[in-house]
Amino acid sequence: RAELAEQHGARTAYSPADMTKPAEIRELIAETERHFGGVDILVNNAGIQHVALIVEFPEERWDAVIAINLSAAFHASKAALPLMIRKKWGRIINIASAHGLVASGEKAAYVAAKHGLVGLTKVTAIEVANQGVTCNAICPGWVLTRLVQQQIEVRAKAQGIPVEQAREDLVREKQPMLDYTTPEKIAALAVFLCGDAASTITGAALSIDGGWVAQ
Repeated sequence: RAELAEQHGARTAYSPADMTKPAEIRELIAETERHFGGVDILVNNAGIQHVALIVEFPEERWDAVIAINLSAAFHASKAALPLMIRKKWGRIINIASAHGLVASGEKAAYVAAKHGLVGLTKVTAIEVANQGVTCNAICPGWVLTRLVQQQIEVRAKAQGIPVEQAREDLVREKQPMLDYTTPEKIAALAVFLCGDAASTITGAALSIDGGWVAQ
């Protein structure tokens, strides 16, 4: 926190809210209002993953993925929207996925949640279209996050291949462009969506996926 504050000249705060619990999400938004005087921009970015065939998918993992990847965004948006509407300005950015637009096997909960998040984005945009608030979804392809790195390591172990080869094979399976997107590029798109140039962009699912969903 101190490093971020110093680097960007901004106040920072941290909340240990459990994103599976609606009451804690509401308190997170309320705490933000108390600390900063409101909520201007909300980025719904919480996410987990579990990979398994539907017939083998643990029910508790399904519930957890849906709760964190989809329901948390609903509860946070519901709590933040009145504050944005009151100011007649706000930006909600939902971090979805290429899997919010297309599907892959063994990812039932993740794909369902991300498709739901794109749908939630559209409904939110429609409901606040004339109140100074926009809502958009960013749909990344492969990004070398900890979540994806775990998938790569599992794949390497299962196939008995080097991690680097598994990393290359993973991106090659889905994307015409054989590059992973970086978190910094996704952040730059989010910043653009918060600016004046994007004031009439709303309800959109913006792909940043190396051509994945263009196929």
